[in-house]
Amino acid sequence: MDKMSTLEYINQMFPTEASLSGVEPLMQKIQSEIRRVDAGILAAVRQQSNSGTKAKEDLAAATHAVEELTYKIREIKTKAEQSEMMVQEICRDIKKLDFAKKHITTTITALHRLTMLVSAVEQLQVMASKRQYKEAAAQLEAVNQLCSHFEAYRDIPKITELREKFKNIKQILKSHVFSDFSSLGTGKETEETNLLQHLSDACLVVNALEPSVREELVNNFCSRELTSYEQIFEGAELAKLDKTERRYAWIKRRMRTNEEIWKIFPTSWLVPYRLCIQFCKKTRKQLEGILDNLKEKPDVATLLLALQRTLEFEDELAEKFGGGTQSREIGNDIEEIGRQNNSRSALDIRKKYEKKLAAHQGSENEEKVGNKDLSAPGAGFNFHGIISSCFEPHLIVYIELEEKTLMENLEKLVQEETWDVEEGSQNNVLSSSMQLFLIIKRSLKRCSALTKSQTLYNLFRVFQRVLKAYATKLFARLPKGGTGIVAAATGMDGQIKTSDRDERVICYIVNSAEYCHKTSGELAESVSKIIDSQFADRVDMSEVQDEFSAVITRSLVTLVHGLETKFDAEMAAMTRVPWGTLESVGDQSDIWCCWIFQICKSRDEQS
Repeated sequence: MDKMSTLEYINQMFPTEASLSGVEPLMQKIQSEIRRVDAGILAAVRQQSNSGTKAKEDLAAATHAVEELTYKIREIKTKAEQSEMMVQEICRDIKKLDFAKKHITTTITALHRLTMLVSAVEQLQVMASKRQYKEAAAQLEAVNQLCSHFEAYRDIPKITELREKFKNIKQILKSHVFSDFSSLGTGKETEETNLLQHLSDACLVVNALEPSVREELVNNFCSRELTSYEQIFEGAELAKLDKTERRYAWIKRRMRTNEEIWKIFPTSWLVPYRLCIQFCKKTRKQLEGILDNLKEKPDVATLLLALQRTLEFEDELAEKFGGGTQSREIGNDIEEIGRQNNSRSALDIRKKYEKKLAAHQGSENEEKVGNKDLSAPGAGFNFHGIISSCFEPHLIVYIELEEKTLMENLEKLVQEETWDVEEGSQNNVLSSSMQLFLIIKRSLKRCSALTKSQTLYNLFRVFQRVLKAYATKLFARLPKGGTGIVAAATGMDGQIKTSDRDERVICYIVNSAEYCHKTSGELAESVSKIIDSQFADRVDMSEVQDEFSAVITRSLVTLVHGLETKFDAEMAAMTRVPWGTLESVGDQSDIWCCWIFQICKSRDEQS
């Protein structure tokens, strides 16, 4: 507190003279406070002196305790290292004992299995020599499992010897099984009552052997079953196209007759399925030879009958072995073709049949067989087209007949055409146009039921030619121009005389050409949807539509020229009128009224 502050404080404490009487008590109070503060300072100094000594003693004690703790830690660490070394020595001995135990156990197990393998091989050898197939099958499984345990020891002479012995036994079993199966189908199964059961047990052995043994056995069996088929249908009497149906009857009868006998084969072997595959391949090869060796074109009805029966057989196989079905109607349509060429054959094919046809090439099917597992019916092989595709190159005679028939029908329709429409008709289209497309659609239906490949495309080309021919017929029906002055001067058929009937006919031709233009486009769309994808891009009716567009254009020009020709006399009369002498020209004229009347009349008839 500075001087000024001290004075102010004193003046504040003793503002008046009377207040000076309190100075003495104040001084006593201040002195008492000073003594108290001095006593506190003295006590603090003494206490501080005592604390410093105590702190030194505590520090010394703590240092000593740390030294003792460090010593104990070092001692514990040393003992721990000694204990670790001792444990490692103990564990080392335990590991040696454990490895020794494991090796001893493995050796005992291997010796035990070796004993079992030697015994099993010897037993299997006895079973093989006695042809005890049922017991041998179970023993084969056991030996195979035991041999799998010695894969790591195959270089050991004893193991090599056993494996070689086991291989020889399997070869003996295979030889016995193949020998026993050679008697199947020879009639011995009826003489020896236990033969079928014996062969059924042999199948168990085959399953226990390598898969290649089963494949070889099934292939040999199928080849042997079809040996008689090849011999029968390679003969001159049955190696004919009209005997095709008897081929399929033979295999179906064979499968039905031997169904009970073939039950000895496990279901997983799919013996009937594989037999049918081989049958189809052999049949295709023989039919190809028959078709290629024909000295002249085959009879259409005979060819189509053989194709139909082939398609039916393929559908039956596809349905039997999981290929599915798809609606198809062939009978009546093929019957119609047969009537055109051979009435006797037509009677043979009067039948409606609804099944599936997928026209895959036989070569594609054979390639799939080589690349896929045939263990699942319907998955690795497609029966559709496996035989029938061989007919494809030879169906040109069918297309020729279809074209001939369509052209004959076209001529007949044009000859019978009245060039008028039926009363109540809504579209005013000539009946020949609608009838022609109905005939074309029936033809398309017949062909698509047989094939959807090259033949169907060839038939589509026939449709194009038929429709172009019809467009030419419509064009030829139009009235022709004269050789008057206008025609000679302009080079056009300007002088065309048309009657009221001619004008109606021209209008009907226009309507019919428009109908054909639209329907031909729809026909192309329908064909592109059902034909094989490789031909779909080539299905196009633009040229045909251009032909009908030209008919429409020429028809309208002819109609206009015909109307103009009707007014030649009136127009000539107008040129003789002395227009210069007329005082005025009115808004009515007999010539113009007549011309307008004719136009309105033609429009009404066209609509």
